[in-house]
Amino acid sequence: MATRQNTSLFVFSAPSGAGKTTIIKALREQVADLEFSISATTRSPRPGEEHGVSYFFLSREEFERRIAAGDLIEYEEIFGNYYGTLKSEVSKAIESGKRLIFDIDVKGALSVRKAFPEQTRLIFIKPPSLEILSQRLQSRRTESEDQLAKRLQRAEMEIAESSKFDAVIVNDNLDEAVGNVVELCLQKES
Repeated sequence: MATRQNTSLFVFSAPSGAGKTTIIKALREQVADLEFSISATTRSPRPGEEHGVSYFFLSREEFERRIAAGDLIEYEEIFGNYYGTLKSEVSKAIESGKRLIFDIDVKGALSVRKAFPEQTRLIFIKPPSLEILSQRLQSRRTESEDQLAKRLQRAEMEIAESSKFDAVIVNDNLDEAVGNVVELCLQKES
């Protein structure tokens, strides 16, 4: 794994259903100084999500205005909604010495590393197999059959991109995956 001199941005990507959110939650419980980078999105809030805490929920028009103004490090339209990272929030965090966790797609992760190469460590959470991923997604009961098929198709592309990441953690055993991620985030730079 490549190490960065001043890692302060830990960028996680994974196919939907790989366990990334669960792993990040456990990581934050074990590594106290990590803060969550809040992405902007045009999707509607899910139950329990709050503006400025879960995401910056923006209208499509506002998001497009920010794209035009160059206010985003990265953005992408996924399943009909925009997702992106606000430059101002990341710059503020780096300047104040904070360490951030990002939960973004693979293309966005690569864009963050391009914008902040010395501060970024990319971590990909991989499911044990596409079959197990499909089972996990079906058990959530949050997607239609069409949405499930789209997520699985996208998962193949995301897994193919994982070779560009600094670390790939297979989430076959949750405790082991969490332990590996905690170790990566506590590692001293060489």
